[in-house]
Amino acid sequence: MMHRNDQYALRATRRQFLRASALSVGGMALSHLLNPAAARAEMPAMHAPKAKRIIYLFQSGGPPQQETFDYKPHLEKVHGQETPESVFNGQRLTGMTSGQSSFPVASSIFKFQQHGESGQWISEVMPHLAGVADDLCIIRSMHTEAINHDPAITFLQTGFQIAGRPSIGAWMSYGLGSENEDLPAFVAMLSGGSGQPLYDRLWGAGFLPSVHQGVRFRSGKDPVLYLNNPEGVSDDLRRKTLDHLGQLNRLRFDATNNPEIETRIAQYEMAYRMQTSVPDLTNVADEPESTFHLYGEDARKPGTYAHNALIARRLSERGVRFVQLFHRGWDTHRSLPGQLRRACKATDQANAALITDLKQRGLLDETLVVSGGEFGRTVYCQGDLTKESYGRDHHPRCFSMWVAGGGFRPGLTYGATDDYSYNIVENPVSVHDLHATLLHQMGINHERLTYKFQGRDYRLTDIHGTVVQKLI
Repeated sequence: MMHRNDQYALRATRRQFLRASALSVGGMALSHLLNPAAARAEMPAMHAPKAKRIIYLFQSGGPPQQETFDYKPHLEKVHGQETPESVFNGQRLTGMTSGQSSFPVASSIFKFQQHGESGQWISEVMPHLAGVADDLCIIRSMHTEAINHDPAITFLQTGFQIAGRPSIGAWMSYGLGSENEDLPAFVAMLSGGSGQPLYDRLWGAGFLPSVHQGVRFRSGKDPVLYLNNPEGVSDDLRRKTLDHLGQLNRLRFDATNNPEIETRIAQYEMAYRMQTSVPDLTNVADEPESTFHLYGEDARKPGTYAHNALIARRLSERGVRFVQLFHRGWDTHRSLPGQLRRACKATDQANAALITDLKQRGLLDETLVVSGGEFGRTVYCQGDLTKESYGRDHHPRCFSMWVAGGGFRPGLTYGATDDYSYNIVENPVSVHDLHATLLHQMGINHERLTYKFQGRDYRLTDIHGTVVQKLI
């Protein structure tokens, strides 16, 4: 008579067998959670990393490059005039403005100045960031494939416009594992009350083992949902329950070789350890007053961007591999000046403070701080153009981002756009190029970080991407 476990074993699929037995970087990253010492010994080094961790400040909605980092004095001369057909060059427009009868040029109402010894051009709406201009590597020649928010955000996060693939943070966790056994390798935080919806899949693991999914920290007394013991459950009872669950899950794994069962075991144990580590991490009362002078008073208030930036620093100094802040409020179709002031007021001081704080602690050289949105904004006005106000539509052909630390060249302005900030004329950088360069600084060859799924080897950069050596 066939034993029950033998029946389960026969039911194991070929895919489960291959995934369970394959020696891959991802498998080693998972084993790092289950047996950290063994995984460190077997993890293959690709090349020496310049950075150990990333803090990605995602400005959701598409910040206008003309009002932030891409200074265009020519626009003042042609303000209100029709945008020349030679500038459009047959490029597509969104349905929100394609029916406009007029496309008047809108110059920025904000003043620009050069800052620091590097002479970086930065708008007056970012006075704090201007104070750390020499630490910034500003990329003016970013471009993307998507023209609408959700596919464009998905593309920046996963390297693909259609949902379902792993996020960049999940790839980092898969490739490098965690430096801290008591905290997840990947944490996501949200702020900004209005704007485009942000879905859990943006920090998801896709088809990677779910252990690599980002853990969302929320505001309030429970930063991580369901982490605390239910009422009436003691720590001792919780420990015994997890031990019994672990025994049952291992029996099931022995029968099926399903790697997701190992993931489940690891996540139960991580959650148990986080019961102690997370409250200590998120309690900022132990920070000196100088911290709140640096980040601003909002840093005391959970749920604000400033508070999240401070938590990002605390996570990074504890060895969390990838921290991502999402801030909504940059979608400026109408009333751009007012919206931009509010978005910058919420983020500017905290961004500069994060760079300064990391630098003071000796962490900036080994931490990549990345900031930018999903695309840029059109030079022509969407809606009414007045003396005090105007709007801009989506524009994927060029936008600006900045990177600080982690071996990127400080004080560099890279790439250039035409006089209308509409087309790239020098050193284009694609989303895949950015991802390849970030991975490179983390010691990863983007062409070798792969995962086999449905018969194909996938990677964050798909079949594209070139490391931009002049940025590093």
